[in-house]
Amino acid sequence: MDPRIREHAEVLVDHSTEIQQGDNVLIRGQPAAEDLVVAVNELCAERGATTSVSMGSSRASRAYMRAVDEEDIELNEMALAEIEAADAMMSIRGQQNMSEQSDVPPETRQKQSAENKPIQQEYLEKRWNGTQFPTPSGAQKAEMSTEAYEEFVWSAVNKDWDAVEEYQSQLVDILEDADEVHIKSGETTDVRMSIEGNIVKNDCGKHNMPGGEVFTAPIADSVEGEVLFDKPVMVHGREVLGARLVFEDGEVVEHDAEKNEEMLTSLLETDEGAKRLGELGIGMNRDIDEFTYNMLFDEKMGDTVHMAIGMAYEDTVSEENERNDSAVHTDMIVDMSEDSFIEVDGERIQTDGTFVFEESDAE
Repeated sequence: MDPRIREHAEVLVDHSTEIQQGDNVLIRGQPAAEDLVVAVNELCAERGATTSVSMGSSRASRAYMRAVDEEDIELNEMALAEIEAADAMMSIRGQQNMSEQSDVPPETRQKQSAENKPIQQEYLEKRWNGTQFPTPSGAQKAEMSTEAYEEFVWSAVNKDWDAVEEYQSQLVDILEDADEVHIKSGETTDVRMSIEGNIVKNDCGKHNMPGGEVFTAPIADSVEGEVLFDKPVMVHGREVLGARLVFEDGEVVEHDAEKNEEMLTSLLETDEGAKRLGELGIGMNRDIDEFTYNMLFDEKMGDTVHMAIGMAYEDTVSEENERNDSAVHTDMIVDMSEDSFIEVDGERIQTDGTFVFEESDAE
C-alpha cells in the first residue's frame, strides 16, 4: 500500500476524529476508495474501536432515485438509526464517475434533501469527517494525470495541521470581534454582510480533510449586494457556470447562471432558508492551487472566498443571533486573486488574495 494512504488514514483517525478505545465508528466509503477504507478500519481496530463499514454505490443510488416515486420519498429511518448509534463517522469519497447522478431529476434530489434533514442534523452532532481518495475519475475531472492528482490530494491532506491552525488563527483574530465584512471583486461582485456576534471557526481538518479555511455565518438578513461566483459549482453531478445572486435584506431576489440555471433555481426553491446565506468562508490552503471541480478542495483554495446558500452550522451562530436553517448547504466560490479586496469594519485585510499578515511576513 502506498505509504501516503497510511498517513492519510492516520490524519483521519488521530487528528480529525480522535478515535479512542470503545468508540463506535461508522465508516462510509466507495469501492474506488477501498485502500483508504481498509487503512482507516485497521487503525480504528488498533485504537480499540468498534467499526461498521458501509461501501456505497453511486450507480445504485442513481438507480433508486430515478425509479422512486417522489411521493414515496420519506425519512430514511435505517440510516438515521445507524448514525444515532455511532460516536464518530468518516465519509470517504472515491467516485468512479463524478457525474454518475447528473441525470437524477432535481425535484427528486430536492425532496430527498428535505425529508432526510434529520439525518444531516444528527450527523453534525457527531465527531465527523469527510475526505477524498484520489481516483482516476477525480483526476480526469481536474484535468490532471492520475499521478499528479494523487500528489495534489496528498499534499493538501498530509501536513502539519497544528501549524495550519496557528497560521489561520491570525485571520480568526481579525474576524472574531468584527461586524461588517465587505467583499469586492472586479465589477461583478460587491457584497456586504454582518457577522457581529457570530462564532469564527478555524478549519484545521477536524471536519473536512483537507481543511484550510476560516469561516463563520452571516447575520441572515444583513447580506446586501451582488455576487458573481466565477468558479464552477457541481450540483448533483451537473456543472453550474456563472452563477449570479443579488441579495436584498439577506434574501436572494434575483439570480441567473450561464449554464444549468435550472439547477441553481432548484436549490433556491428547496425551502425559505435556501434563499439566504448560511456561511462565509475564506480559503487559506496554499497547497490547493488548482481548481479541480471538487468543492472539498476548491473552497479551501488560497485567493478565494466562498459563500454557501442554505443551512448555517450551529457552532457558527451565537445564542443571540438567529440561525439560518435549510435542507441544503451549497458552497460557491469567488476568485479573489486579481482586482479584489476584503475589508473588515472598513479596514482592508486582504488585497488580491494576500492577507495583511502575509505582507508583514514578506517584509
